Order: sequence, then C-alpha cells, then structure tokens
Amino acid sequence: MMKKEVTSLLARNPLVSGLMTQLTRLDRTGANQLRIFTYHRLGEPAVFEAQMRYLAQNYYVASMHELLQVHAGGHTLPPRAVMVTFDDAYQDFAEVAWPIMQRYSMPAAVFVATGFPDQPGRVFWWDRLEAAATQTERRDELSTPVGDLPLAVPSQRLNAYKKLRDYVKMLPHEVAMAYVNQFCEELGNPSVVNDVLGWDELRRLAREGVTFGAHTQTHPLMNRIPVGEAVAEAVSSQQDLAREIGSVLPIFAYPNGSFSQEVVDGLRAEGFEMAFTTGPGANQLPHTDWLRLRRNNISPKSNLTMLQARLLQSATIL
Repeated sequence: MMKKEVTSLLARNPLVSGLMTQLTRLDRTGANQLRIFTYHRLGEPAVFEAQMRYLAQNYYVASMHELLQVHAGGHTLPPRAVMVTFDDAYQDFAEVAWPIMQRYSMPAAVFVATGFPDQPGRVFWWDRLEAAATQTERRDELSTPVGDLPLAVPSQRLNAYKKLRDYVKMLPHEVAMAYVNQFCEELGNPSVVNDVLGWDELRRLAREGVTFGAHTQTHPLMNRIPVGEAVAEAVSSQQDLAREIGSVLPIFAYPNGSFSQEVVDGLRAEGFEMAFTTGPGANQLPHTDWLRLRRNNISPKSNLTMLQARLLQSATIL
C-alpha cells in the first residue's frame, strides 16, 4: 500500500481523529510563531467548515494587515496564531469558503492571477491538462515523456494527469505550455470552463473585507522564466489589482511556491514587503525572510485530521 493511501486511511480513522484533537490541545506554540495555510480548490463544504470551525475555536486567526504590522515592528501576534489564504481566486472561494469564514468572523487573503478574471477563453494549464487526461475517450496506452501511461479506467487517467502535471512543472515555461497544448490536442481538446472569479465579484469581496494580493498575471512558475519577466509578472499583477479593486497591499504569492534568489531580490527592489511560498512549516517572526514565508498546502481531499496533522508538524508541545 502506498504511503499516501496509508495516510488517507489513518486520517479517516475516528480513533486517530480523536488523538489528533487531544494533541493539538497541548499546542504551546508561542507569540509571533505563525502557521499559514493555503487552499486552491475546495473539497466538500462540510469538511472545509469543520476545518474553519476548529481553527476559530482553538487558534488565533490573524489577518494580512496584522502580519504587515508585525513586519513593520509595531505588533506582536499572540500564541497559537494561524492564517488562512487562497490561491488562484476560484469561484468556490466566494460560493463556499467566504460565507463560512464570515460565519466564524475569520479574515481571508486571496492571491489573484490577474490575467484570468473575465477571460472565458483563458484557463489554467493544469485544469486543461486534467480535463484532457480524465475526459478522453481513449482507452489504450498513451506514449508520453514520462513513459507509457494506461488510460483504461478512471484511476489510471487521473494518475496520468498527476504524472504529467509534475513533469510539466519541471520544464521551461514556453516548452511546458507548448507540451500542454500538444497533449490537449492529441486527446481531443475538451472544453474547460474558466471558473475564476470576475472583477465585479472580486470588488464585492474586497468591500466585504477580503484581502487580495498579486499572484502574477499568467501564472508562470517564477523559476521557469527569465528573472525580468518574473518580476514584471508580479508588478503587473499588483498594478491590475490596484486598477480594478483599489489600494493593494505589497504582498505576493509565488505560483506553485516556486522562486529563485534572483526573483526574491527583484521583488524586494520593486517594493514587495511579503511573499509567500508553499514550503511547509511555521514562520518564526520577526526573524524570518519575509519574502520566503512558509505556507502549508491543504488539498481538496484533506479532512480535519489532516489539517490537525499539519498543525502538529510545526507545533511546540510541552
């Protein structure tokens, strides 16, 4: 049995869930030790609500404005501080996540790839890749750069998508996008809906208190394009947000958490004060690299026990 399958089985065991709950109550993580979570797409609404209810009842959920105050030296986060962020601005943030977070008076920050709102013909490459791999009518083996991949049953088609997604992330951006186009055409180029929030919806959410941050315009991996292009993507994204929504904070999230030291230096030179990776763990404030802040990714399949496990991985237990 694969490691992920074992983890999934344990996470759904009520005894394990109860143990996790008891252990997280022993969490003695001190002041200015911040754990940040990031979501992309959401899973079951009831699961997400259980996660938010747990955080609201057991932790201090900090806002992006508070974190900037810590960065400026005028604020200290209390013990057991966490933050909740979202990348890509999918519609399920507005439909599912935000109403739940409002119910528990929780702040939220969303990072927007600004070339996608109100652009129905533009779809994230991984969504196109997944649709092509999982919706294809082909059932024979597919020859790919990562080997021959079977497509006979749904689990094999999903596995093919995951392997090719990981492969694409390793390529230079232009080569990667050319391969995605080729792959999708080979499998019939199925129609995919752009389900990113539009600008009117984003403005409404901003009025309701959601914080927005830059996430590039076209979502390239920052270490797979020239440094100048990477920094320009970040700056243009921030400018788009300022134009469409109003004032914007000097914050940025690296697509896929990918970056290089040269990109970090470029963002600093452009006035960005905080940037977020997807590297797991806690942030020891204020003694941290503010342009390499750690975030713990929570997938659509992660339940409450998995969230608790992420908390424990970086907790101080006395």
